[in-house]
Amino acid sequence: MTADAFDKLRTRIQGLRAKTIDNGCTEGEALAAAEKVAELLDRHDLSLTDIEIREAPCERREYETHRKKRIPLDDCIGAIAEFCDCRVWREKDRAGEGRYVFFGLRADVEVAHYLTEVIDTAVRSELGRYKTSSDYQRFRHQERHLANASFALGMVASIADKLMAMKAGRDQVNNSTGRGLVVLKAAVVDSELEKLDLKLRTVSRTSRMVSPMAYDAGGEAGESFAVNPAIQGAPTRSRG
Repeated sequence: MTADAFDKLRTRIQGLRAKTIDNGCTEGEALAAAEKVAELLDRHDLSLTDIEIREAPCERREYETHRKKRIPLDDCIGAIAEFCDCRVWREKDRAGEGRYVFFGLRADVEVAHYLTEVIDTAVRSELGRYKTSSDYQRFRHQERHLANASFALGMVASIADKLMAMKAGRDQVNNSTGRGLVVLKAAVVDSELEKLDLKLRTVSRTSRMVSPMAYDAGGEAGESFAVNPAIQGAPTRSRG
């Protein structure tokens, strides 16, 4: 991606951030904005030659969690990375706080970071709404910490499923051009990642206790994301 094209994409992301994260938004607006950026990214990819993609440098972009323990967003971060054709791992900073590191082509990691911001913000916002609901009030005080975590887990799991479905649709459209862009980009990123000689390891997930009622409520919140792959302009309010 040329510097000029990337600058235009980043400017567009900054504009969307002002409409979503900075000023607050519904969950439908948030993911619709992220989907819009992904559409712009796909168009840029299709405009590049195979040689330009092979010669494009890879970068890393960090997203700070400001938490020492794992958070519900962990269950969605892999889907975000795949949606954006990049790699991701989790590491700790000097203070022992976790952060996600996206690695890939410059535009892809920029979009991945923005999408993480959007989803993280939306989950927090929806959890805040859930805490004012009559269903939440039925939980005893000592049960509410589990209810909070369960709601967030249910929501990110639902969003992750939706991202994977959207990714499959985008890949199908892109592959219909006769170019294997996804395969080409993966080869470039994996080759550059190998040069870093990182000692990455896969950590098995630990089982978590959840409140079924709160988890289902989070799932319903995630399902309410109104995503339209054919969005042409700025997102509009779609929450009923």
